[in-house]
Amino acid sequence: MPAPDQTDIQARVRTLLEKRFGEAARALPADADLSGALPGFDSLAALEYVTAVEGEFGIEVDFVGDDVRYWFSTLERTAAYVRECAEDQAA
Repeated sequence: MPAPDQTDIQARVRTLLEKRFGEAARALPADADLSGALPGFDSLAALEYVTAVEGEFGIEVDFVGDDVRYWFSTLERTAAYVRECAEDQAA
């Protein structure tokens, strides 16, 4: 099964953000820093975001080996991380 493409991943991640942050996430540029662009995106919200992404895509984030603060700081980076994980699982 091929890994989902970047556009599909971004759309699915945006939907996760919209459930929590509503309109602010809907209008979010893909390269915007989530902590600055989404009101209330604090450390707890960031952890919930990572957990939601794990559940949505069936991946497990390595909090020790991966730079989670980097990869989950923007929609674009999150999608790239998910795609990389999906490709690794497919290999």
